[in-house]
Amino acid sequence: MNEAVGFGKVILFGEHFVVYGLPAIAAAINDTTIATVEKADVFQLIDNRPETPGYKKEKAGQQEESTKKILEFMKIDTKNNPIKITLDGNLLAASGVGASAASCTAIARALSGFFKLNLSDDKINEVAYEGEKGYHGTPSGIDNTCSTFGGLIWYRKNLEGGPNTMEKIKPKQPIGIVMGNTGITSDTKKAVAEVAERKKNNPDRFNKIFSEYEQIAVDARKALESFDLKKVGDLMNKNQLLLQEIGVSSEELENLIRLAMSNGAYGAKLTGTGKGGYMVALTPSKEIQDRVAIAIENEGFKSLKTSIV
Repeated sequence: MNEAVGFGKVILFGEHFVVYGLPAIAAAINDTTIATVEKADVFQLIDNRPETPGYKKEKAGQQEESTKKILEFMKIDTKNNPIKITLDGNLLAASGVGASAASCTAIARALSGFFKLNLSDDKINEVAYEGEKGYHGTPSGIDNTCSTFGGLIWYRKNLEGGPNTMEKIKPKQPIGIVMGNTGITSDTKKAVAEVAERKKNNPDRFNKIFSEYEQIAVDARKALESFDLKKVGDLMNKNQLLLQEIGVSSEELENLIRLAMSNGAYGAKLTGTGKGGYMVALTPSKEIQDRVAIAIENEGFKSLKTSIV
């Protein structure tokens, strides 16, 4: 038997924009998915992860496709070597926290250990990216990168097919955040396709939005490196306005963002696919973090208090 983990993630800047080769800033969070691989009589995948109600059922077909891609990429024959894969851990299976990437990374690591493949983290990241294709079609790669390597990351996808840019950002100390869950499961493939269609129909408008976003990302990296959290929060708010413009926010997300800001958050925005899933609020002190989390819970939503490092 072999057990391994994959980190959940939060995107601070750049969801959707990263698909088009623009930079993004994302981080692993403390919550993880655990995958266990052991011998079995027939191949099984058991999913015991906690979830947003309905998430696992809605993603079942994508999960099956993802697992198939991972096994094929790793050249593992489960007919002649039947195994049972069990997923567990404290990361909620939900939209916006990198749940699929965390499971892909954990499965890849556990398979590598079980079959004594000794894959490097770079190779694990490749496998997890392959698995992400089952969920997202053409993923950006940022989720599996965070899940594999951890930490706070500056990421840019190479649209020419070469190596992606991945650079670690090291803040002076851990940064507290609160993630608020709308309880709505998002379809990433559909959301990305809708943005692509809008971009096709409004190229000049989108080019302007992309240019504005790229400057936000550059300024955000500088602010994180200098630990100017007020500036980071302000830039998160500006990023959210652009996400509204490209059509990926929702009434539920906007409600959570307003709650966070009215309770002291420095900044707040959707994180991940949008159209549901999670928002993230920058809450650098424990007092603010607690206040924002309580406000979210009092409105009937689930909150997650965590930190990025």
